[in-house]
Amino acid sequence: MIEADDFLTPLKKEGFTFVSGVPCSFLTPFINRVIDSEDFDYIGASSEGEAVGINLGAHLAGRSTVALCQNSGLGNMVNPLTSLNMPFRVPSLLVVTHRGEPGRADEPQHELMGRVTHSLLDTIEISHLPFPESQEQVGPTLTDALGRMQRDQLPVALVMRKGSVAPSALMSGEETRHRHGLSLASFPSSVPMDSLPTRMQAIETVLKRVSEETAIIATTGKTGRELFTAADRKQHFYVVGGMGTASAIGLGVAINQPGRPVIVLDGDGAALMKLGAFATIGAQAPRNLLHLVLDNQVHDSTGGQATTSGSCRFAEIAQATSYRHVAEAASLDSLDSLIPELLQRKGPNLLHLRIQPGSISPLGRPDLTPVAVKERFMKFLQSPSA
Repeated sequence: MIEADDFLTPLKKEGFTFVSGVPCSFLTPFINRVIDSEDFDYIGASSEGEAVGINLGAHLAGRSTVALCQNSGLGNMVNPLTSLNMPFRVPSLLVVTHRGEPGRADEPQHELMGRVTHSLLDTIEISHLPFPESQEQVGPTLTDALGRMQRDQLPVALVMRKGSVAPSALMSGEETRHRHGLSLASFPSSVPMDSLPTRMQAIETVLKRVSEETAIIATTGKTGRELFTAADRKQHFYVVGGMGTASAIGLGVAINQPGRPVIVLDGDGAALMKLGAFATIGAQAPRNLLHLVLDNQVHDSTGGQATTSGSCRFAEIAQATSYRHVAEAASLDSLDSLIPELLQRKGPNLLHLRIQPGSISPLGRPDLTPVAVKERFMKFLQSPSA
């Protein structure tokens, strides 16, 4: 195990001070130190592929770049890495975490990518090395990686195992966060953060207001886990992987179950990752779909790194992409009244709810396999709906 600065200090000396990416819990100490440091510029991307594009632009402007991602997000990088970095010969240092590493317990959604991470990198011809796990390994690893980048003018990946970097809390104040673009306006409400509802309170309010025939699709991470903890029901589908796809899944269900109310419990980071789904939902116009964005302005499941939702007006985006009705809320009373109203109105409809960061403790985790959740949910969808 190394300290984050054991790697960042020599990285800075080599001029690699422009960093973009999407958080992973393995990366939390690394990202925290980058944000805290005035020597690095950090751009939190909405998707891993976007980070590749940001870094390509920074490279064109003369910067040496680092991209951070979880190996599950490596899939989002494949297109820009192969169709942009390769033909344009653009190097970048990739730090890819190894979730689902064979022999280590992890979530089911990481199992396949954990097995194929190295072979995937081989297939797309991205050279890769183990991320250093001791101070003695840092120098030789960087020398090797940067040498390959210089020789081939292509990205090189460092694959990071769990526990490679010691914990490091985010210490920076508002001034430093603003320099990284992380100090964002509280939108749409000026209600103090500690007065906002929690995610669990919001979920419990929704559950009180929905019928037994309502299908609920919960986005990956703590949203699905809190829904499971609040109540595990046959009409719940927990999207344990595929960050950002809950709204697309909800659209697919709603189109094919037009007589059944369908609610998507989305997060701000997940919604931002697949923002194009708003346009598809608006174009398809499923009248039975309610899209609820629970917005706490952070990636709660990976350590609380800021998202860019503070500068994003989800309700206006939904309105611009032909959702029929949109609403914003920052209280449980508003949520309680808006849920039945929006379910009664012809959709697709969107409700943007500001919530507090953080989660309940202890936090449950679905004890059904993903296949069992799928089969139970499919059986529920086969039941009559009003």
